[in-house]
Amino acid sequence: MKLITVGHRWKHRNLEDTVTTVTAATPVSVPDGVIDRQAELIGARIRELRLARGLTLVQLAGIAELSHPFLSQLERGRARPSMVSLERIARALGSSQLELIAAAEDDDDAPEQSDVVVVRADEGTRGPYGDGQGRLLVHGRRRFHPMEFSGSNQEPGEFYEHEGDEFLHVVSGVVAVDLEGRESSVLKAGDSIYFAGGIRHRWRAVEPGGYRLFVVKERPEQR
Repeated sequence: MKLITVGHRWKHRNLEDTVTTVTAATPVSVPDGVIDRQAELIGARIRELRLARGLTLVQLAGIAELSHPFLSQLERGRARPSMVSLERIARALGSSQLELIAAAEDDDDAPEQSDVVVVRADEGTRGPYGDGQGRLLVHGRRRFHPMEFSGSNQEPGEFYEHEGDEFLHVVSGVVAVDLEGRESSVLKAGDSIYFAGGIRHRWRAVEPGGYRLFVVKERPEQR
């Protein structure tokens, strides 16, 4: 699997006919002298999140079940992650593939950030978020990450945990939200739920046909 950028959208597809398949333990090295801005931005964002959480490279490697040398290359922009390794790193850091990809697409380390952002219907970074697909509704380094989310999973899957608070509003479908150690909440179109950072959570469809959510996730390092 390899990540490809097409007009502010990252896509992943099988390129076995033209390149070597990348596994979680097999980084794609960037040749000496070649500056890969996207790899550099993803690496910088991973390093920022790792330091914000007080983790060493060795500790992050252990949590994500990846090699220390690979993560070192990744943070320095000398390797590109596969979707598998990006998911492991995102989970270990309490983030998501979508948010790490957005760091590369938006170049959100740019010194000047507009105080007004308009995102058209055909724009916004798209990518995996939890057990579905998300589309970010803002560009750049912002305190909150509002997004559209669509899913169809009827199995609860694994719990997710992150430091930032999160808000869900059901646009369509019926969704069961599980907060670990608490009673599940069944939400219908028009219902909402807010929960603080640090609470382990997951959600699923209650009935066939899928569901759509409006999600707002806080970036804790922006507090």
